[in-house]
Amino acid sequence: MERRQFSGGMKGKNLRYLNETPGQAPRLIRAGFVLLEHFSLPAFTQALDTFITANLLRPGLFTSRTFGLGEQEVISDLGLVIRPDARLDHSALAELDLLVICGGYRTQLKASETFIELLKAAAQQGVILAGLWNGAWFLGKAGVLDGYRCAIHPEHRPALTEIAKATQVSSEPYVIDRDRLSASSPSGAFHMALDWIKSLHDKALVEGIEDILAFEESRYRRIKPAENICVSAPLREVVRLMDANLEEPLALEQLALYAGRSRRQLERLFREQLGTTPQRYYLELRITEARRLLQHTELSQVDVLVACGFVSPSHFSKCYSAYFGYRPSKETRLVK
Repeated sequence: MERRQFSGGMKGKNLRYLNETPGQAPRLIRAGFVLLEHFSLPAFTQALDTFITANLLRPGLFTSRTFGLGEQEVISDLGLVIRPDARLDHSALAELDLLVICGGYRTQLKASETFIELLKAAAQQGVILAGLWNGAWFLGKAGVLDGYRCAIHPEHRPALTEIAKATQVSSEPYVIDRDRLSASSPSGAFHMALDWIKSLHDKALVEGIEDILAFEESRYRRIKPAENICVSAPLREVVRLMDANLEEPLALEQLALYAGRSRRQLERLFREQLGTTPQRYYLELRITEARRLLQHTELSQVDVLVACGFVSPSHFSKCYSAYFGYRPSKETRLVK
């Protein structure tokens, strides 16, 4: 039986479990992180975790290495000692597509001539350059931000403005300007990395990363499908109604009535904004919730199928197999 494909935002939420095999190998991005003394560990991990999660959903998109400016260990802002993978030098630049300068609140705004020359060489070689927290100061000092917009932590804006007259220093949490990326905080680092990935890959991958990393409630509770999808207010309300009525799914006419739209108008909204039909989206929402319940609760298969509005075990098993390629009884239980 041919596998059914998830549509709209529901594909991203299930991407990790679909075992897709893309037609051609994705372009590998080789990322390097320069860890300066007292660098912000949260900002670094927010950016790195975004790349690692992308690999979890689609293997082989990113590699990452950490670099120091010397051979010694580096102390983060939280006092944790980290030994970088290698020392940054010219040979390392030849093996990178992205170089991220990781600064922090207590990172001193001092740069050796060797470091400055390495940043200039990276720019000349076409390496994409990024700065976290006050990392943009070092890029500005090297002159590789001239003509660019950038973000930097508020404490360090005056210092960057002083040395980089041709740079537009922004108060935004993060900025992506062509081949220069910058973020002023850990949250900014996450959104910077996510937005950059969005420019390289499809919407489903970005929504999948958000589903894993950007949740506000426990991922073991019911999903909130309306949080990250960009749709009009009437359609958003319909999606919320679907989410609130999984056990006893509402008829399309009821959904249309609650949204103040006709059935035909509702079908058009789903088609134009989510690329699917209301019925299919509702089914995918219920299947996705069923997977989460099977993985993260001790509910029996019968309890799960009832909670998600399926009329019989055979119907549930058929729908589950159609999307995930295996029966619900074969689902991995993550709760012991």
